[in-house]
Amino acid sequence: MIGRTTIADAAPEGDEEGVQGMGESTIQVTPLHIAGETVAGGPTLDVRSPFDGSLVGTVPVVGADAAKAAVDAAADAMAAGLPSHERAGILDRAAAILRDRRQELARTLALEAGKPLSQALVEVDRAVQTVTFSAVEARTLAGTGVVVDAHPAGVGRRGWTIRVPIGVIGAITPFNFPLNLAAHKLAPAIAAGCGVVLKPPRQTPLTGLQLAEVFYQAGLPKPWLSVIVGPAAELVDVLVDDRRVAMLTFTGSSEVGWGLAARAPRKHVALELGNSTPLIVCADADLEAAAQTTAASAFNFAGQSCISVQRVIVHSSVHDAFVERLEAATHAKQVGDPLSPDTSVGPLIDGEALQRVVSWVEEAAEGGGRRLVGDGVKGTCLSPVVLDEVDVTARVWRDEVFGPVVSIRSFDSVDEAFELANDTEYGLQAGIYTRDLGVALSAAERLQFGGVTINETPTFRVDQMPYGGTKESGNTREGPHYTVREMTEERMVLVGG
Repeated sequence: MIGRTTIADAAPEGDEEGVQGMGESTIQVTPLHIAGETVAGGPTLDVRSPFDGSLVGTVPVVGADAAKAAVDAAADAMAAGLPSHERAGILDRAAAILRDRRQELARTLALEAGKPLSQALVEVDRAVQTVTFSAVEARTLAGTGVVVDAHPAGVGRRGWTIRVPIGVIGAITPFNFPLNLAAHKLAPAIAAGCGVVLKPPRQTPLTGLQLAEVFYQAGLPKPWLSVIVGPAAELVDVLVDDRRVAMLTFTGSSEVGWGLAARAPRKHVALELGNSTPLIVCADADLEAAAQTTAASAFNFAGQSCISVQRVIVHSSVHDAFVERLEAATHAKQVGDPLSPDTSVGPLIDGEALQRVVSWVEEAAEGGGRRLVGDGVKGTCLSPVVLDEVDVTARVWRDEVFGPVVSIRSFDSVDEAFELANDTEYGLQAGIYTRDLGVALSAAERLQFGGVTINETPTFRVDQMPYGGTKESGNTREGPHYTVREMTEERMVLVGG
């Protein structure tokens, strides 16, 4: 039987009230599957709605012993192996199951993450695509031929490379896209032939557990994938310290991500981190399109996306016309219950996040920024905020807001716009609206970001594209084709004469 923590040990920092004994639970406990065993007893963690605080579900909490057992099982599963065609078939079936359980999964996302239902449905659809593209990789992953006799010493010899699984994967996921971002780690790992230990966020573990159940239902043997929920420091320590965990894949804050990389210099640590996303609106831009996409990209899901539009840099000649359109688009946003089909802006993930964002907005206003739109706090929600001519030292401009706030500054020359956009420690994605091909191509070259969108919001992502950042925003490219290659190693094979 897998070892358990005590109730006191099990509580994540600051969450002691959320942990309770099984006898006190008033809602069904979602079991964990760790090392092929079911964990349903012992202490539990309450999962509550960020919108109204209601109890959504409870999950068992485990500690270091369970994490070690999960790594043991994953390593043993890899030693036994799973042929490519079986891995591909599992992924195909998983995609179909996700499609069939679309409504159920979207409702879980809306309840535990506060994601508006319409946007939760889109996340499920994206996860279907992520798993489908991973199935393609399972069928096509291969090495390359090497012309050994191009060197005189290689005459009479043959060579090629093969791709082999890197080892056990430790996957750490965030609260904001708990289904699709977990799929971006689990599905490529399965395609690559790697066992996985998933640590979902404490705020939204239910979605990760449902995704694991989908893979089990699709035929993945349970030792290949374990989900561990519990005190972050204790569980992550196991993933960092165990040498069989060859790769950590982390999505979250820059501070935590780079801290993990520093702690595990001998591991492959793939980081997909934050951003302070800029959008440049040139004088010749389609202002209506730019305003509509800005409102959607800045405020949907309360701006809780790594590539939510945060900084809008508008040519001075069209500033007023753009702002007028943005104000109208912002006022059209429905704020409130994520289960309502009309809602596009739900709650912040918790009260601490809400207070932080409000304080940053107030700080920007005190520093000279003009609040054009913003009706304040409504329960657990913050109405969308539009700030104009924000000082570049304000945190809403400089740091990642992760809230429904967009800040505007004007520019007079393209060089100035590029300078404002690049003046950040982040570099995930940036965008520009212009009809000038030369300016567009210049933006692609000069904007220091992992992705540049032209006449499209920088919040845009399809799940097969290479997605990732530069500078503080990370060191990897996600997308099944790219992730699978990070989760495998190239091995040279040489045959003598």
